[in-house]
Amino acid sequence: PSESERGKARMERACAGAKARAGTSAVACAVACSRSDRRTGSCRARAGRPTRLWEVGGGRGELSFALRASTESPSVSAKGGREEEEEEEEDLRVALVERKTKETSVFVKINLDGTGKCDCASGVPFLDHMLDQIASHGLFDVEVKAEGDIWIDDHHTTEDIALAFGQCLSRALGTRAGIQRFGDFSAPLDEALVHVVMDLSGRPHLSCDLEIPAERIGTFQTEMVEHFFQSLANTSGMTLHIRQVRPSLPSRHRSHPRFGGKTSPSPHCTNTQT
Repeated sequence: PSESERGKARMERACAGAKARAGTSAVACAVACSRSDRRTGSCRARAGRPTRLWEVGGGRGELSFALRASTESPSVSAKGGREEEEEEEEDLRVALVERKTKETSVFVKINLDGTGKCDCASGVPFLDHMLDQIASHGLFDVEVKAEGDIWIDDHHTTEDIALAFGQCLSRALGTRAGIQRFGDFSAPLDEALVHVVMDLSGRPHLSCDLEIPAERIGTFQTEMVEHFFQSLANTSGMTLHIRQVRPSLPSRHRSHPRFGGKTSPSPHCTNTQT
């Protein structure tokens, strides 16, 4: 053949290859669209022209090969990395709550299956210490961040932390299906002894029998101890009975077992039945 014929043949082969590649892309695009909502218009817009399946060239065998080659994908697990992470998060009994009012801004996060870690900054030092007792005795991971009008008093900050904490606890418990529910514990601190019984029933109730003679422990108003647990019971759906068995001279010792005793039954209450 002459040089011009050989050049023509090369051009025809190049054109045929380009058409095949274009056709294969078009087939892949059409198949992808048919698998979703068959909105081929968007695929055509990306291709720049209508899809022409006949441009693949060849017979039926070549078309099926093009379809197969264009739709094959690397072998992957049924669940992607993100889906596995989301499933793991669903298995964890973790919740967080943000509560904002004119007086306070509160963030609470609880992991019921934690190890007792506590990261609390409420602006009320004694309350931070008591929240640490909830984490360590209950084996919860607790995070509390709060800003409030503590230059006036501790009332709003303490109340809103308790409300958010109870709501967060309720969310972390989920449906409460299969948990032990009931807890019974006596917490001593030197000469002080407090008995605490709870039921994570979903029905809020507080019975509190505790006398604290001092008005303040540090800057903390002791009248807020009972109010804290009332707010907590209301939003968590907890039945809570607190009874002072033996008083102590330091008011701090009366409050301390109350917080510690309240949470000590919690690992048992929140554990699933086996």
